[in-house]
Amino acid sequence: MEFEGSVYRMLPLTKGTSARGEWQRQDVVFDMQDGNFTRKICVTFFNRPDDVAKLKEGATYHVSVNIESREYNGRWYTDVRAWRLQPKEVGAPVAAPMPDMPPLGEEPSSASEPVATSDADDLPF
Repeated sequence: MEFEGSVYRMLPLTKGTSARGEWQRQDVVFDMQDGNFTRKICVTFFNRPDDVAKLKEGATYHVSVNIESREYNGRWYTDVRAWRLQPKEVGAPVAAPMPDMPPLGEEPSSASEPVATSDADDLPF
């Protein structure tokens, strides 16, 4: 899933160690415009410190996330994890002007002559 939102708040970094090694996660809250309403989405950046370092509060980004829910002791928990982050382009890309084309020449004389048809042409189309 993808959405476009501006950084509302960056929450503190959490670090830890598991059987697989050290890990770190940081939650970032984005404001997403949904019609006339603004929605807040808390996105987790797990082992992605370089992506979080690029974020600036108030800046707008395109965020790609995976959403997954899991059960623990009869309760359900949902994770929204970022896997790609791109800054929003401020302006529309400026297209390079097309080079001037030389004027078209006259139509070849053979193109203006009707094509002769023969009865030997037995193609069905």
